[in-house]
Amino acid sequence: MKIGVVSRSFAGMSSHETARRIAEAGFASTELCFAFTDANFWVYNGWKDLAELTDEKAREIVETFRREGVEVASLGAFSSLLEPDEALMERNLALYERYIQLAAANGVPAVATETGFVPGRRGIQADTYEKDFSYFKQNLCRVLEAAERYGVDIALEPCVLDVVPSAKRARDLIAQCGSERLKILLDPANLIAASDEEDMFKYLAPHVSYFHGKDRKVNDTYGRLLGDGDINWPKFFALYHKHCEGKPFILEYVNNDNCEAIRERALAFDSQAERFA
Repeated sequence: MKIGVVSRSFAGMSSHETARRIAEAGFASTELCFAFTDANFWVYNGWKDLAELTDEKAREIVETFRREGVEVASLGAFSSLLEPDEALMERNLALYERYIQLAAANGVPAVATETGFVPGRRGIQADTYEKDFSYFKQNLCRVLEAAERYGVDIALEPCVLDVVPSAKRARDLIAQCGSERLKILLDPANLIAASDEEDMFKYLAPHVSYFHGKDRKVNDTYGRLLGDGDINWPKFFALYHKHCEGKPFILEYVNNDNCEAIRERALAFDSQAERFA
């Protein structure tokens, strides 16, 4: 099994240093976020000006990873699609279109994102959920229009903490949006509290762009390293091989010091998958 790692696992490194480190550690793919010392253009759930991220600079960075033998599975955007200020939301939508342009220009198949959230109000709020979901879907559909024009997928990462909190709701969203460009970034840690391993694949297997590899205790708020939570990884990998063989599986939450150890942990779980085949 080929395992990747998110590029933002390696804080304080340049794009060249990160690409080389990923390759030397034996990883095959990455979710590329422009969060390097020589190209610091990324912020989670927010906005950052991409004016200085030229076509040439982006191409150089993508090609740096490819020269090291690292597949670029996506460009990570992760700006909020729930920003309540309409003017700021328009700014976020323009940011997404720029990411989509860069992905198309460099042959990167997907731009990755979450739903986004309002700080202090993350998750389902019973009194506003239907309005929030409608607003999110409206903004996502605008991003998908741009994705369709450029021929790039949007890989949405559903999460139990957000307005798309389960595998079933994610599949329903896909049906409502009606775009073949909407794919799923399936992070089992983000769904395990609402969807067991079988449900994730039952509802989402045909729509998966790639996977994140981390873990979670069912009643934890946030994730843990792969193997430190409640996911049955041998069962998960058996389902992966049955339904999504070859899709990038990209570790998250690791760092420069532990990435190889967690990679070996994942491979050990994978070697036990035959028990569930």
